[in-house]
Amino acid sequence: METLNFECDIYKYKQPLFDKALSYTRDEDEAADLVQDTFMKAFRFSAKFELGSNIRAWLFTILKNTFLNHYHKVKRKNDLVQQEDDLSSAQLVISATSNAGAGKFMMEDIQKALTALPEDCRYCFCRYFEGYKYHEISNELNIPLGTVKTKIHIARGLLKKMLRNYKDRTAA
Repeated sequence: METLNFECDIYKYKQPLFDKALSYTRDEDEAADLVQDTFMKAFRFSAKFELGSNIRAWLFTILKNTFLNHYHKVKRKNDLVQQEDDLSSAQLVISATSNAGAGKFMMEDIQKALTALPEDCRYCFCRYFEGYKYHEISNELNIPLGTVKTKIHIARGLLKKMLRNYKDRTAA
């Protein structure tokens, strides 16, 4: 169809299209946008329009389909947002606070277990835990490197035995 005739033919339906769009959207700005989208699609697909067909019906079909596609797109987006707004207990774990009392008791038990270690093992383990390397502890105490490693290994084993009640709780 010739471009000039096509433009003239479709623009005479601007007001009826706007009225129908307004009945769909109930908002003048959205209705105007919908009519504009309809005209853009009509121009884009003008080659597919069959001469002799009802141009009014064709335009109203484009208007309706454009509205429905936009409506479904917005609905899917809103459904997604609403589903994410419903928080599950797994999501709440991230923002929930823990019982500080349990941590206090755990720290007291760790202090008791450390105090119960033999003095030489406790000192080596604490220095290692503070970030010192094996050789630094060995040089500080003037003892062989293997002895430092052994004392730290013994301290770890004893602490594991004394604090085994906490093993299952911290693994989760």
